[in-house]
Amino acid sequence: MLPPEFREEIFRLVPDGRIMLTNNFDGAISGYPMPEWEQVEASFRAGNTLIPGFRDIERFFIAGATEVTLDKQGRVLIPPYLRTYAALDKDLVLAGVGSKFEIWDQGRFEERLRQTAANFNAHMDTLAASGIALRF
Repeated sequence: MLPPEFREEIFRLVPDGRIMLTNNFDGAISGYPMPEWEQVEASFRAGNTLIPGFRDIERFFIAGATEVTLDKQGRVLIPPYLRTYAALDKDLVLAGVGSKFEIWDQGRFEERLRQTAANFNAHMDTLAASGIALRF
């Protein structure tokens, strides 16, 4: 069940509660309100399908997506193939990440945070070298 602040934002953006769920690149599920998902799809339509790696990423991300609808309590049925992909069992984490949210197995999420913390300076160096400036 989505927390009230997530649920309210989704219903504000999409009154009928439709969202897209898909596998993400980190072993979790990403959820997008429909207006955000439409932008994701548009970015793929602008890509070059002659590049095999692009097709692989598109297939992984777009073909793995499914539309679901939140009920009024903020519940959503996660399809079995996404539950399996994300190794969702009992303890879950719902993480808001910009204009989307992620659903994680708690153990995987905690391990990812540990890895990120251990490699934080290297990640920041990579971002700085690519011209990305973050504000904290």
